[in-house]
Amino acid sequence: MNRRGLLALMAALPFANAAQAQIAGGRLVVHDDLTLVHAAPRKISVWLPPGYEASDQAYPVLYMHDGQNLFDAATANFGEWGVDEHLQRLIANGQVRAPIVVGVWNTDLRLREYVPADLIAALPDDMRADVQAIYGGAPLSDGYVRFLAEELKPFIDRTYRTLPGRDDTTVSGSSMGGLISMYAVMKRPDVFSAAACLSTHWPLKVEGLQAGPQLDAWRERLVAAWTGVIERGLPAPGSHRFYFDRGDETLDQFYAAFQGQVDQTFRRRGYGPGDFRSLVFPGAQHNEASWNSRLDVPLTFLLSPVPQEEARHA
Repeated sequence: MNRRGLLALMAALPFANAAQAQIAGGRLVVHDDLTLVHAAPRKISVWLPPGYEASDQAYPVLYMHDGQNLFDAATANFGEWGVDEHLQRLIANGQVRAPIVVGVWNTDLRLREYVPADLIAALPDDMRADVQAIYGGAPLSDGYVRFLAEELKPFIDRTYRTLPGRDDTTVSGSSMGGLISMYAVMKRPDVFSAAACLSTHWPLKVEGLQAGPQLDAWRERLVAAWTGVIERGLPAPGSHRFYFDRGDETLDQFYAAFQGQVDQTFRRRGYGPGDFRSLVFPGAQHNEASWNSRLDVPLTFLLSPVPQEEARHA
């Protein structure tokens, strides 16, 4: 059976009989339709690094959103990230610590699960309904973060050889997945030590507002509300780390002003080069191909073999 056929078979198996597949430089285990209390049922893909079975070593864990897009084009609607290929090479070159990667598949509630509830709640009353409508309804992100921290992580720690502490637990995603990655660290700094947020999808417009002074004023109010929540909600610098990036084409070209305000917010809170990074990749677009092309950078940020205390003072 070819690789696509094997993945299709895996997707049909029940959760109790997790399917396994050999992929580039490691092994993929798919847990099907995990039943949850705090979020909708979904699949979970777990990538085990090369050498996992041959040792008794415990591994750091990287949780990644939009899990169907991470490992194989057969399960990705818009292209894959190639996480397994990137990590195989980075591990072999000694550039990162070998992790277990947990890919959390999205559902048709993706936008509501990924938009931070605290950010919606902080909006002025006359803006909240319009912004919330962009995401299709009331936020479900607090439940989603509880699922990550209180349901999924304990299951992963029971099932696999993990390093369960905060310093060895990180989270990453792109677009709306970038928003929820930042929010996960803000809401559960006891669980997650770092987030990598690629092409973070900050709100761009509301129906009925045309380009010009009215839209500019609307955005100013939204940015002020959201950066205020971020500034108040960030954990103290020194024990947590954040990575942001963006391109300058397609949807990414519109993020500069908002991301710039977010960057200033982190710096006001005392985040410096060792625990905060915000990069621009000229020519990069808002798609999986672009995220794949630069994935080495956030993976190295999250999984650097350099001891964290040394990295913060580098």
